[in-house]
Amino acid sequence: MRILVLNGPNLNLLGVREPGLYGTVDYDGLLALIQKECDALGVQARFYQSNHEGDLVDAIQAARLDCDGIVLNPGAYTHTSIAILDALKAAALPAAEVHITDINRREEFRRVSYAGMACQAHFIGQGLAGYLNAVRWLAETHGK
Repeated sequence: MRILVLNGPNLNLLGVREPGLYGTVDYDGLLALIQKECDALGVQARFYQSNHEGDLVDAIQAARLDCDGIVLNPGAYTHTSIAILDALKAAALPAAEVHITDINRREEFRRVSYAGMACQAHFIGQGLAGYLNAVRWLAETHGK
């Protein structure tokens, strides 16, 4: 199984950005955790992070050609991007939405997830473990 692990704006600043909310593990540390889980499951992962909405849309569109699923944390675009929603729908790949914090317990504007409307599973407020749970979900339910 091949998956795209896609992260949106400011996730490259993990470990620096609001460590009280997001923890002290940096972005490279997160990728290492995910890669270790993927290796254990026999899943091939490709990682991509961008602070730019169009880059995320392009990555989703490209994934439909060579991936079997997507793990997605769109960051702040979760709450604003219909373009990412439409790209996920067009790609028609199984997708798992991840958020490190519980967006449903934060500011009211964070409680709407456009991207989540096209995802079949949601791992919200589980910290970095949400990524691992999303990878496991894809491998168990959509693995080949």
